[in-house]
Amino acid sequence: MVSLTGLRRYPVKSCRGADVARAVVERAGLAGDRRWMLVRYDGAVVTARTHPRLVLVAPTLADDGLRLTGPGLPPFTVPVPDGEPVPARVHRWDTAGVPAGPAADAWFSELLGDPVRLIHLDDPARRGPDPDFSHDEDRVSYADGYPLLLASTASLHALDALVADGPDAAEAPLPMTRFRPNAVVDGAPAWAEDGWRRIRIGAAEFRVAKGCARCVLTTVDPDTAVTGREPMATLARHRRFDGKVWFGVNLIPDDPGAEIAVGDEVEVLDAVDPACGPPR
Repeated sequence: MVSLTGLRRYPVKSCRGADVARAVVERAGLAGDRRWMLVRYDGAVVTARTHPRLVLVAPTLADDGLRLTGPGLPPFTVPVPDGEPVPARVHRWDTAGVPAGPAADAWFSELLGDPVRLIHLDDPARRGPDPDFSHDEDRVSYADGYPLLLASTASLHALDALVADGPDAAEAPLPMTRFRPNAVVDGAPAWAEDGWRRIRIGAAEFRVAKGCARCVLTTVDPDTAVTGREPMATLARHRRFDGKVWFGVNLIPDDPGAEIAVGDEVEVLDAVDPACGPPR
């Protein structure tokens, strides 16, 4: 049986995530996932791709807002802001957010040594995924492109074996946190998720919108913020399709409001031959 063995949400884009036993699936993703992000003062997103120290920040959701801890800084609590949204941009997609205020900006700016501001997605209905891979009613938070990311334990083990057999063997095994998935599944063969097109996790159905093309963020050690070559070097040798490298698949929920939990059965409702690689 394929089952959900891990469930993780990331309150602040590019910061550390936290495991949860269960979560409500909203149209834009797991409740509380990636509802905050950092931007430059021109609105462009700031991520751990260029500021790896972000992975050392541990955000915790609270009723009164967001609690932050980070290296060399005192713990800090950010209330949920209620001001007017300002323009912001997740890569090439415009997505406004409400500024968290000067104190929060100063906390993150000191951590990164670069002027940034923290914003909150007050209305998750504001942004849609890539229209080429979604429906008009679909929505997404401050995630790069889609509401949820799913990864497979078997696929990670297969990738680790490839890394261990290559020139960067010392970097294996890689933790699943390198890939920042919301949902981790076990019980399926390695790379079987490449062929999935519709799945059910517990009571919630999802479309597999496309595979997940990976970037340099996966080379940042989530415990130390030190960067290396893996897994990008090995993915480039073994998982290159259409000029990109792939690990995991992006999901769009069709049952917003349903709850999923670790231990839920994962049922594949529609699939094609995974030998063709992930949908892209």
